[in-house]
Amino acid sequence: MIARYDFASDNTAPAAPEAIAALNAANAGFAASYGADATTARAADLIRELLDADAEVRFVTSGTAANSISLAALCRPFEAVLAHRDSHVATDETGAPAFFGHGLAIRGLSGASGRIEPAALQAALAAPESAHAQPPAALSLTQATEYGTVYSADDLGALIGPARGRGCGVHLDGARLANAMAAGFDPKAIQGLGVDLLVIGGTKAGMTPAEAIVLFRKDLVPRFDARLKQSGQLPSKSRYYAAPFVGMLQDGSFVRRAAHANAMAQKLAGLTPFPLRHPVEANGVFVEMDEAALRRLHAAGWAAYRFIDGSVRFMCSWATTEAAVEELAGTLRAIA
Repeated sequence: MIARYDFASDNTAPAAPEAIAALNAANAGFAASYGADATTARAADLIRELLDADAEVRFVTSGTAANSISLAALCRPFEAVLAHRDSHVATDETGAPAFFGHGLAIRGLSGASGRIEPAALQAALAAPESAHAQPPAALSLTQATEYGTVYSADDLGALIGPARGRGCGVHLDGARLANAMAAGFDPKAIQGLGVDLLVIGGTKAGMTPAEAIVLFRKDLVPRFDARLKQSGQLPSKSRYYAAPFVGMLQDGSFVRRAAHANAMAQKLAGLTPFPLRHPVEANGVFVEMDEAALRRLHAAGWAAYRFIDGSVRFMCSWATTEAAVEELAGTLRAIA
């Protein structure tokens, strides 16, 4: 039996037609290298327009690299990043932030459904410093969170304000920013909230592997390209990483495709017989499922994984169809 990966991750989906068309358009003729081409300039302009911000933009190959390089720009090796304990940078980067940051630490904070609890942040910021521990120098937030929930601008502000008040830089992991936007989050609020570095996810949004690093803080720009080059993230043919952003931002499909993914998650949430573990606000559905039921699901041909908190995760994407949702829901009812 061939396994079905429709809901295993939003990384398993193909690239959206808009992204592929833009890649084909960028593949014509010769162009300047290392980001000096017209396609990269156009993509950066579209991102600045999306954010309503005068910011520098760079394109890299993976979210791991984008997040880790960004955190390394905010922390010295003897300092720490405060992040949700189940965030991607804390649990799923194979130590990349510490590698790129030459020893920086990730300190995990608690909070329901992937959102950092303000009291947990306050406690971490208030802890006395010691030469025997790495003090916090940055706050990393995820929008939408690992559990598919979405911070409001006020929620983000309630965390960013105290962090900046203690001199911390702020990084926002937007691997699923498109889904947060489709759920109502306004990206134009990001700069005003005090974010220093933003990663905009392209891969999960329906692009080929492509991520954008947005630098709001101009003092971080000098030598940032040298940091990217040393990290193997200054691609010579930058236009091929930037082009998908052109394709999906210029006609609104970045958010339109994410809205479809969110709608499919809502549909699945309404059909599953298993209890929901977290609110369904973006494109992820997390359910309570025992091991026997999960084995039956696998035997029926569906790829699905148990997540950090023990729930079973189903991710919808731009390519998820209503028919696939109904087919999975039928299997879930059969194995419940």
